[in-house]
Amino acid sequence: MTTVAPSSDVRRHELAEFLRSRRERITPERVGLVRGPRRRTPGLRREEVAHLSSVGVTWYTWLEQARDIQVSVQVLDAVARALLLDVSERAHLFALAGSQDPAPPAVCPSVTPAVRAVLDQLGPIPACVQNSRYDILAHNPTYGRLLGDMDALEPQDRNCMWLAFTDAQWRAAVVDLPATLRLMAAKFRAAMAEHLTDPAWQTLLARMEGASAEFREVWARREVVGQSSKAKYLRNAHVGLLHVEHTTLWLGPGTGARLVSYVPLDGRTRERLERLEELAGARNGIRDGAQGGARDGAQGGVRDGARDGMRGGARGGARDGVSAEV
Repeated sequence: MTTVAPSSDVRRHELAEFLRSRRERITPERVGLVRGPRRRTPGLRREEVAHLSSVGVTWYTWLEQARDIQVSVQVLDAVARALLLDVSERAHLFALAGSQDPAPPAVCPSVTPAVRAVLDQLGPIPACVQNSRYDILAHNPTYGRLLGDMDALEPQDRNCMWLAFTDAQWRAAVVDLPATLRLMAAKFRAAMAEHLTDPAWQTLLARMEGASAEFREVWARREVVGQSSKAKYLRNAHVGLLHVEHTTLWLGPGTGARLVSYVPLDGRTRERLERLEELAGARNGIRDGAQGGARDGAQGGVRDGARDGMRGGARGGARDGVSAEV
């Protein structure tokens, strides 16, 4: 008689094997660790993954041993980051664990091609699409250079709350930083009331509390405020001081995605935003040109290699034919 293992056992063992395989493929140098002269383990050690994930060594070891333990989405999220999982691998990890990914990489349905076209055509006005959790879902070139360099950020870090409390460039651009941080935290708390059990919100909150003492202090105030437009000053690193009005246009229900723009309130600000748009466009053009050049170079190399191969083959065939005749 054949005994079939419970599906939960199968999942745990598959999860354990998957984690082990991902751990063994990562070299210490990729995550900023020193290899050392006596390392025998292929890839990372278990204790190194535990350290990078900020979880206990015993806890992570049990995961790789397929122990019957409860694993939170926060732990899975931390392990996924530590193991440098790509989109497909991350989805596989959460599927094996039977948990919902708190930060799924799926394309937001609110960011349609038409919405992207609106973003581009708003230039030089900086504009982006955010959800109620402050995730930045899409943006135009001017916004990408307004408070830092959006293109240089990892996808999971493109969140206004995270950047406002942890990113030096972003914080330097906000003139009245203390008041802005209190306002953002109050808006975030008001929005979170409808998402108290949502894993994505819980993960972001835990990450914020773990990374910023300033956030913990502001969060403890329990202040609440609704969404509203507001005039503000921003100090851009490329074009200087900007006087803008922060405006919000909802793309759906009040708790869904919204289009956020920074409208210039004087002629000098508009001129500076036009200059910023030019700088952003030039930078994007250089990057696209470099990528296109590399692509064209690779294609040209293939064409040249094929042509040279054909010529070499023709010469070799002729030479061999002559030799045979001789």
